[in-house]
Amino acid sequence: QIIKVITGVRRCGKSTLLEIFQEYLQQHGIESDQIIAVNFEDLDNYELRDPMKLHAYVKNLIYDDKQYWVFFDEIQHCTDFPRVVDSLALKKNIDIYITGSNAWMLSTEIATMLSGRYVEIKMLPLSLREFACGIDFTGNLSRLYRAYIEISSFPHALSYKNQPSELRIYLDALYSSIVIKDISMRNNISDQMLLKSIIGFIFDNVGNLVSTKKIADTLNANGRKVDVKTIEKYLHWLTESLLVYQVKRYNIRGRQFLKTLDKYYAVDMGMRSVVVSRHGMDVGHVLENIIYLELLRRDAEVYVGKIDDAEIDFVARVQDSLVYIQVAATVRDVATLERELAPFRRLSDHYPKYLFSLDDDLEADYDGIRRIYALDWLMGRTEPFMPRG
Repeated sequence: QIIKVITGVRRCGKSTLLEIFQEYLQQHGIESDQIIAVNFEDLDNYELRDPMKLHAYVKNLIYDDKQYWVFFDEIQHCTDFPRVVDSLALKKNIDIYITGSNAWMLSTEIATMLSGRYVEIKMLPLSLREFACGIDFTGNLSRLYRAYIEISSFPHALSYKNQPSELRIYLDALYSSIVIKDISMRNNISDQMLLKSIIGFIFDNVGNLVSTKKIADTLNANGRKVDVKTIEKYLHWLTESLLVYQVKRYNIRGRQFLKTLDKYYAVDMGMRSVVVSRHGMDVGHVLENIIYLELLRRDAEVYVGKIDDAEIDFVARVQDSLVYIQVAATVRDVATLERELAPFRRLSDHYPKYLFSLDDDLEADYDGIRRIYALDWLMGRTEPFMPRG
């Protein structure tokens, strides 16, 4: 009787996950008429966007006491869908799965209506390890990592791994689809140029501390008239679309969240390269972005740590386990190494501390601070927060 809510950016694989599970059910003896599936982006199902028609449609297919599995894909297109799901969930022989491409699905109103009766399954595009399986890769990890950045982590992009022109067309079309369908249309945004300018700024500044005032000042200097309140609204809509992730700062000594200066990360580096032309110049921030997404995949709550006037890239928590993480493209230079280690040395607790880099030397230890080859970790070969399967 728990409703499964699968959220994730458009085309990250939610529909495929539902299809795989439906195949699994049939392979284990479930009859096809016990599986009810509705994709709300299919025009054949357009009428079912009406909540009363959807409710009647499903109820007409449930004609006995057998167990039924109900799959609603991209359910945000159905108006007042929480009431439909809430009503159907009252029947004890229905198991419900729903997907959506917008974090708005679990807004306060919806979460209240389904309170205590749903679990959210958060999906992202492919991890580095999944990407390697998808292209059947064997060989040098550095080459794999470059391909991962240059191609994309979106599953269908792998079809174009040897066709750069077609790949760019696909990513550009997907980006436009997210901007138009999941952000502009949903929030009645008429100024798409402003929206794209803000996305461009965020994508260009992944891993940097950003304020809404800085974004407004930058756009105003470039001839775009915009105020801070408008920037705040657009950023909220961007994070709702799951195209962009916001990470709050956390004062480690004061044990409180800070109200100013957040970091933002893009959902995919391939799509970022479509928007930002100079993507090859910030290797460290790209790595930081990828590690942030991988921490989310491993169920971590992630914050940017502030310790006095220093910053720790990630404070990550899974259940009762906490780790501190610094990320750098390389720390072979002694001065760079010392700069990355310095914030750790201000910490007085004994939680694990890790320094991730693209240096493929053997792991090192600096008074309990472990240096880790980031690509080994991304492939699930070393701590912290090992993948579950």
